[in-house]
Amino acid sequence: MPRATQILRQSRKAVEDLNLLKVLRSEISQELSSNSFQDEQNGSLGDFVLEWNSSQSQDVVLRRKGESGEEVAVSALLSRETYYTEGIFPRKVLMKVCVKKPGLSSILQFHCGVFEKGVRRSDFNIHGAYLQSMTIPTSSVYRGPSFSTLDPQLQDELKEYLVARGIGEDLTNFLLLTLHKKEECQYLDWLQKLESFVAKDE
Repeated sequence: MPRATQILRQSRKAVEDLNLLKVLRSEISQELSSNSFQDEQNGSLGDFVLEWNSSQSQDVVLRRKGESGEEVAVSALLSRETYYTEGIFPRKVLMKVCVKKPGLSSILQFHCGVFEKGVRRSDFNIHGAYLQSMTIPTSSVYRGPSFSTLDPQLQDELKEYLVARGIGEDLTNFLLLTLHKKEECQYLDWLQKLESFVAKDE
């Protein structure tokens, strides 16, 4: 009887693995054929250099150094929330922009959100801005008031400040497409590894 029970369990497991394989292969086939972002344009990095874009991470890091010695660093990753819109990109990008002036011990830091705005267009909002000490990394020098409470003209001027440093539509288009493609590739890679694991004993 124990032998019969063991055979029954093995048979049940084989059927379950076979069903899972069918689902996985169907999902992989759909991912390979969909090419969700195939026709989308990459945007442009402008003067920025892509410093970090590992296939094992969720983020990207860009850097730009001007003739004056001013450095601008951008780190970005997809937000967790999915937005049900009619656009191509279902998620926003969380973007942090750091500006360092030569000879100063503080970094001006902006926390922003990048979003799709019509066909092949994008924009960004600033959610917060503050000075970060380089000598005491864990504490900020001055956070200031909530960004949304600032005078609207000052908000616009701060956004223009970033645009003048290369944070424009070409760059935000690049971030939206690059990060969504990265997530899509990582998902497909995970599916294929899972398929290989399940199919190992078949």
